[in-house]
Amino acid sequence: MALGYDGKLYILAFDHRGSFQKNMFGIEGDPTPEDTETISDAKRLIFEGMLVAVRRGAEPAATGVLVDEQFGSDIPARTREHGLKLAMPVEKSGQPEFDFQYGDDFGAHIEKFDPDFSKVLVRYNPEDEPELNERQLGRLKTLADWLHEHDRKFLFELLVPATDEQLAKVDGDSDRYDAELRPELMRRTIADCQNYGIEVDVWKIEGVDARADAVMLAEQARSGEGREGVTCVLLGRGASTEKVEQWLEAASTVDGFVGFAIGRSIWWDALKGFLAHELEREAAATKIADNYLHFVGVYERQQVA
Repeated sequence: MALGYDGKLYILAFDHRGSFQKNMFGIEGDPTPEDTETISDAKRLIFEGMLVAVRRGAEPAATGVLVDEQFGSDIPARTREHGLKLAMPVEKSGQPEFDFQYGDDFGAHIEKFDPDFSKVLVRYNPEDEPELNERQLGRLKTLADWLHEHDRKFLFELLVPATDEQLAKVDGDSDRYDAELRPELMRRTIADCQNYGIEVDVWKIEGVDARADAVMLAEQARSGEGREGVTCVLLGRGASTEKVEQWLEAASTVDGFVGFAIGRSIWWDALKGFLAHELEREAAATKIADNYLHFVGVYERQQVA
């Protein structure tokens, strides 16, 4: 199977686990069976929003769902039934250091659900502790090698948290860090992975304000023999609609970007409204569909323009 992915990809991401149960429901520690069903029903509502979007014209072949095994209940199977792309996470939730959710059994869980993409979320800064980075790279190579030996696609979600020294360089201003330092650190992280022999099909990356930075990242993702088909999608990071629009507009016309994988920016407010009894279930699903289709429209209108 050739490395990379050919086609548009607009993913609705709701594979959040630890942060979801804590921040949305106030549940600490291991959830009870009743807690699990409550959380799973919330995720079914998010998925219902995706189905509304499909009925309203979202292209199934380009429409993706990123959902977890723990709280996903029947959503992976329903995703398949509707002809949508399925992505599922491999990493432990909420950990600063990447490790496998199911240890050495990760392959069995992937084969059980047979997703189109196996996804990891990794926090990696090339100027962070070398031993930490080395441990993460070793585990990521194990996963990447297994996936490609089994003809499976690797979706790599990259976050580059600032070190204390980097923040000091921008006077503690996180917006300046995002604009001035993070793009090059992201490029270096992609290069670190490539140099370690970790091959990725789709990079899921934080948005950048400048189109030139998006070009730089896409070029790095495709640098080297055999990576011509590697692509990038943008994540939302729970940002405001206006900020996500800015990121989409910066990247949508760059060769190598094929869409997005956005979560909280699409469904958080609608789900909160439903849980607070301010929105009926159908209205909440409709709002999720509205938000999803809005971002698809922003991305595609920019390409046409």
